Amino acid sequence: MTGPRFTDLAASLPASVPFVGPEAQERARGRPFRARVGANESVFGPSPRAAAAMAAAAADAWMYGDPENHDLRHALAEAEGVAPENVVVGEGIDGLLGYTVRLTVAPGDAVVTSDGAYPTFNYHVAGYGGVLHKVPYRDDREDIDALLAKAAEVDAKLLYLSNPDNPMGTWHDPAAIEAMLARLPQGTLLVLDEAYAQFLPEGAQPRIAVDDPRAIRFRTFSKAYGMAGARVGYGLGAAPLITAFNKVRNHFGMSRISQAGALAALEDGAFLAETIARVAAARERIAGIAGDNGLSALPSATNFVAVDCGADGDFARAVLAGLLAQGVFVRMPFVAPQDRCIRISAGTQADLDLLAAALPRALAEARAEK
Repeated sequence: MTGPRFTDLAASLPASVPFVGPEAQERARGRPFRARVGANESVFGPSPRAAAAMAAAAADAWMYGDPENHDLRHALAEAEGVAPENVVVGEGIDGLLGYTVRLTVAPGDAVVTSDGAYPTFNYHVAGYGGVLHKVPYRDDREDIDALLAKAAEVDAKLLYLSNPDNPMGTWHDPAAIEAMLARLPQGTLLVLDEAYAQFLPEGAQPRIAVDDPRAIRFRTFSKAYGMAGARVGYGLGAAPLITAFNKVRNHFGMSRISQAGALAALEDGAFLAETIARVAAARERIAGIAGDNGLSALPSATNFVAVDCGADGDFARAVLAGLLAQGVFVRMPFVAPQDRCIRISAGTQADLDLLAAALPRALAEARAEK
């Protein structure tokens, strides 16, 4: 009797996930977290109109979702000022990143990213046999010059950049991103992850023609729209590239419930604006809590704040452990020197009250361990 015959590539990979979810940590600790401010979700939730639309759509869950995502693609095209053929919808940015890699990366192909950038992208590249080439951050931002130089050096199929950045929250001004396209090596596709685009300051969105074949931009309903559990993401790009997704995507990957929720969320601009304002207020509160404890907060154009703990990664991990022990779920960057920080998502007043109470104790315990 034999088991499945894995490919050599699959057999060589570890059975792992890019992130250990808070649910797994709660099971391990035997109790729930009191404040869930670590996964960059929106604790402010979805628009009530979106929630109502999803509840109504539940009665039709016996039907598959529209495999063409027709209504949602057309609504997104109108909202973004592009044509429907420039829009692809998928199971969050994570799913769309996987399809992008599947479309473009064969075993041995070079892919460039930043060391410490979004791990799920790396997970997909490894899963399709690509070779990752990483460059370090500079000044807590992704280093555009180093990324371009490495892409040219290794003839990269893909160059990944998140703007605003996860895990640091920093961002590049529009001119820098636009100039990056002009310097992109021939044959390299810029994968621009804009999961946090709605939180950018006014006028900070780069102007990239949607039919420019050198780039694809990804956005999501997981952050500002408060629908992380619904798994709705979309890509904007040149029509030939968008059409190519039909070769590899899961055509029934989107549920009717998610499609209905995303459509209703798009129509509720007032709730989106309210959420963005609440996130901005939460960022200010987090920065204030950090300052009250002698720590500094990095500038952020996301729904989280990276807080510099003022020492090395071991100290930051001790602070993180102290917060987790008190029921406050946060995360941190994974690679030095950015791992000197902890990353705190925007929370409610109650969440941040718990953070304010827990942080002094976590810091005291971490300093006592040194």
